[in-house]
Amino acid sequence: MFESAEIGRNIDKETFEAEAPALREALLEAQYELQQQGRFAVLILINGIEGAGKGETVKLLNEWMDARLIQVDTFEQQTDEELARPPAWRYWRQLPPKGRIGIFFGNWYSQMLQARVHKRIKNAVLDQAIDSTLGLERMLCDEGTLIFKFWFHLSKPQMEGRLKSLQDDPLHSWRISPLDWQQSKTYDKFVRFGERVLRRTSRDYAPWYVVEGVDEYYRSLTVGRILLDGLQAALKAKSRTLPHPHAAPLTSSLDERGLLDSLDMAQALEKDLYAEQLMFEQARLSSLMRDKRMRRHSLVAVFEGNDAAGKGGAIRRVIGALDPRQYRIVPVAAPTEEERAQPYLWRFWRHVPARGKFTVFDRSWYGRVLVERVEGFCAPGDWLRAYGEINDFEEQLSEAGVVLVKFWLSIDQQTQLERFKAREQIPFKRFKITEEDWRNRDKWPLYRDAVGDMVDRTSTQIAPWTLVEANDKRFARIKVLRTINEALEAAFDKH
Repeated sequence: MFESAEIGRNIDKETFEAEAPALREALLEAQYELQQQGRFAVLILINGIEGAGKGETVKLLNEWMDARLIQVDTFEQQTDEELARPPAWRYWRQLPPKGRIGIFFGNWYSQMLQARVHKRIKNAVLDQAIDSTLGLERMLCDEGTLIFKFWFHLSKPQMEGRLKSLQDDPLHSWRISPLDWQQSKTYDKFVRFGERVLRRTSRDYAPWYVVEGVDEYYRSLTVGRILLDGLQAALKAKSRTLPHPHAAPLTSSLDERGLLDSLDMAQALEKDLYAEQLMFEQARLSSLMRDKRMRRHSLVAVFEGNDAAGKGGAIRRVIGALDPRQYRIVPVAAPTEEERAQPYLWRFWRHVPARGKFTVFDRSWYGRVLVERVEGFCAPGDWLRAYGEINDFEEQLSEAGVVLVKFWLSIDQQTQLERFKAREQIPFKRFKITEEDWRNRDKWPLYRDAVGDMVDRTSTQIAPWTLVEANDKRFARIKVLRTINEALEAAFDKH
């Protein structure tokens, strides 16, 4: 795989100086058009052999292009803040928005390769990391990111020769880093595992480019041309090709009854018993949140449901016995301009809590398969692939110790109508009812089908859905609190 990058290609200085100005001008023009269109982001992943010109090439790109529109990030040893969250969190929060370019050193490929070379993981774990990476890159591309993956290469003799020449040069010996010496000893392993990674992760939507790094003029023009060709092709393509998905419900019933229709909506709780159970469950939650075992976990509660189903009231009872420093409530509305410039999961990744903390999502990432699906805000191909992306996201949360509980608060149409009318009569509740709420009632069957699909496709052992019969608010609130407490206790018992 690396043979063609070890043959000693070079370009003389005169040729470079003759070609570089036109290439620089074209790259700058493409960069400004990228910003103006704002249709996609560009992510450049820098990997390869130490000393093959990675840093020098990125420095040159910053000189050739507008550095104000390029964000360069290096991911080295994880900070305490990063260690307290899922591994992908550190990358998600640094993704470039649409119209901008991001360059990642020490990215997910560097991390998995270093771990394998130094025997911190075995091939099975490496392959799992590769599969996870493919899913991430596929999603980023589907959400509007153009990915370039560069492997800068040197043969073993070329690398050893470079180290020797720098070591003998008093003016440049400082350029040799401990990582250079380390990789000179592990070169064979690094290349062997590097080939395994490149072979399995080079895809049509995010291919690898292997660049020979011996000659600075050759590698600079090569990288510049690859970026220019890719940018120009993406800028000319006014829209991406969409798949033709199967959009039928996952399950069907001849009597047209859905999952929500099977709930016993008559369940209720008397006022005195409610007050007693509320006090008990809130005290139980308060104790669990202070338990020392919580230091190994964080808690995420997702609240979805029909309009007027009582999500706000349930959330208030959940946090009622907690210290405000322990939790954060994230209300999810229509995405902002900043959020629309990123993949849809970005707005949720940045709110993932650290260990020991609790985040409540008042509506969530499931908007992609509910509101966006029903209202036609995204194409069928987008909301259909979201099921798998959401399952992957939640699996990453679970593996990092997040206790994830998901609630759908369900009411029937008559109860909703009564609550809508009541809100219109109460001055301090009128803000809760809008014309959009009334319009959504006409789409009740569509939302019922969407919820059924959502539960069928995303209720897993890792992150099951809890359907809450919410015609009676007291019953619903106790069921929510009890479910959270049971989920925490189950997580604690596993350790």
